Amino acid sequence: MQAITMNYPFTFPAPGLPQSGQVLAIGDFDGLHLGHREVVRRAVETARKLHLPAAIMTFHPHPREVLGQDKYVRHITPLKEKLALFEQAGIDVAYVVGFDLPFSQISPSQFVDEVLVPLRVNTVVVGFDYRFGHKGAGDADSLCELAAGRFAVEVIRPYRMDDEKVSSTLIRGLLECGDVGKVSQLLGRYYRMSGTVVHGAARGRQIGFPTANIELDELYVVPANGVYAVRLEVGGGHYEGVMNIGTKPTFDGNPAHRSLEAHLFDFHSSIYGERVAVELIAYIRPEQKFASIDELVAQIGRDVVTAKELSGYRTADAGTGLANG
Repeated sequence: MQAITMNYPFTFPAPGLPQSGQVLAIGDFDGLHLGHREVVRRAVETARKLHLPAAIMTFHPHPREVLGQDKYVRHITPLKEKLALFEQAGIDVAYVVGFDLPFSQISPSQFVDEVLVPLRVNTVVVGFDYRFGHKGAGDADSLCELAAGRFAVEVIRPYRMDDEKVSSTLIRGLLECGDVGKVSQLLGRYYRMSGTVVHGAARGRQIGFPTANIELDELYVVPANGVYAVRLEVGGGHYEGVMNIGTKPTFDGNPAHRSLEAHLFDFHSSIYGERVAVELIAYIRPEQKFASIDELVAQIGRDVVTAKELSGYRTADAGTGLANG
């Protein structure tokens, strides 16, 4: 997949642009949930039928972040991961449009005339709730009107699950509640965060449960504090485990600092400095403060049993493994 960065005002023709038309899906696509994936699927399907490139346009940073909604500083799917998912979905060209205040002020007709028409789009695919132009003045209906025979427009109806519209806003709310099980259903995959294993206080090793302390490398929407069954990817392998997200209240941790500490099953070598990805399988319990270390150790033991059941862990499947402290 080819990724092309564009900043307003745009210059055309730009190097690398398809010369014979393209099918373009447009949206922010934070999370690339099942609703988003239907938009992308339709764009790829239409492109293959027309023998044209399947393209996608997304925006960075998140438009709502630029317009002052601070919670959108954190992402369900940061740009790098989003691009990887686009490629997996069959997209040939991804346009990453730099979203800033000048760009936010162009009119819907300017967006069509100054962006879509010069891109030689044959067909544009958008969700039913797509908005564009200054203050979101444009919608799917006005896009059809502005296309004026110059290109086709396909509008994808809402994707619903359990009588709820699947949306990034819904997923953000579920993550804030720790409901990663429902999030997995809406994403069609486990929620995933990436980072680097860093040195911690080594308390986990001291109490018999060595942990990988993960420092995230992107501004993710971090789920609610608590204990989770997880799967961690490192060095090409995947290992089940249990992870605590929170402030370590039993050790009088800093309430302002949230940490991610994963204990992996049958994992016996140091991976300090390694980049890892953690998938959250299920929520187990809230984080809590224990009266003693012995109580904490006993509870972690129970959490390990629960996490193994939830993740389908089998000792025979684990091999020799690796571990960290």
